[in-house]
Amino acid sequence: MKTELFDYPLPGSLIAQEPLPERDSSRLMVVERGSGDIAHRRFSDLTRLLSPGDCLVVNSSRVFPGRLHARKETGGSVELLLLERVADGTWAVLVGGARLRPGVRLSFSRSPISAEVVEGPVEGKATVRFEALKGEAKAIDEMIFDCGTVPLPPYIKEGPADMERYQTVYSNREISAAAPTAGLHFTPRLLEELKDAGVIVARLELAVGLDTFLPVREEDIEDHGIHREWFSVDERCAGTLQDVRARGGRVVAVGTTVVRALETVAEPGGRVLPGSGRTGLFITPGYRFRAVDALVTNFHFPRTTLLMLVCAFGGRPLVMDAYRAAVGERYRFYSFGDAMLVLR
Repeated sequence: MKTELFDYPLPGSLIAQEPLPERDSSRLMVVERGSGDIAHRRFSDLTRLLSPGDCLVVNSSRVFPGRLHARKETGGSVELLLLERVADGTWAVLVGGARLRPGVRLSFSRSPISAEVVEGPVEGKATVRFEALKGEAKAIDEMIFDCGTVPLPPYIKEGPADMERYQTVYSNREISAAAPTAGLHFTPRLLEELKDAGVIVARLELAVGLDTFLPVREEDIEDHGIHREWFSVDERCAGTLQDVRARGGRVVAVGTTVVRALETVAEPGGRVLPGSGRTGLFITPGYRFRAVDALVTNFHFPRTTLLMLVCAFGGRPLVMDAYRAAVGERYRFYSFGDAMLVLR
């Protein structure tokens, strides 16, 4: 299948630069695959769009403060963007600024840590080992986070004054390089309303990586080598979903990360098993979904694996029609933008 089939024109003015004052006041496009209908609602209407016994599955990962500014011993400035923990104190990073090579040492202003480049850079990626001064009681990764800031996507020029707006209200462990953005629309009040309406909430973890947002460069999507991300579906989450299925409820994935995790551990009959590891599941049109009945998602970049997954779930012609309608109706796009609910 040609990558160009997942392209669409988007005016830059529709890329949301900051969140709305209220998380759940964003718009919600409702797309029904069975009927082909497209409706325009508010995210706060979600309580009326789901049914008692349905289960929302959320990714509870939190974005770590992974943007660090360092200086080489020779004086050059370096920016590090943490990608993934390789081992305690050792990270895969994106580097910018002064040229690096293995053996180069880095220091951090007003911080008791230093670092050494151990591999790379190759195509902007390197492996860096961090060290703390002797006598420091904190864990090394905690000290790394102390001198970092939460990174925002590059298309957001300034961002919100309150960086908690780039975290979900149910976020927990700091394991992601970017936010699972479909969850940014939920408020504690809306979650309580959903629970009062009989909607169940289950949690899993997937460590969102920056590669997830990159466009597919190959002409044919079959030639693309997808990134791999760590995930965990624990026994509690898996058991909840088995109970929901047995009662006839729907599994509603909040975000493409949740879809990848659930579909990775689902059996052919739809039963979700507990499991963890690294998933390289590439979901494209033609994929037969096992575990997920509905999807809450944001509007994604053209030519990305995220858009391809949504097209697989909702049907490519309908989803691309929905994107064209979103542009025409001036929906807000990307991380701080509006949302879509896709029903099968």
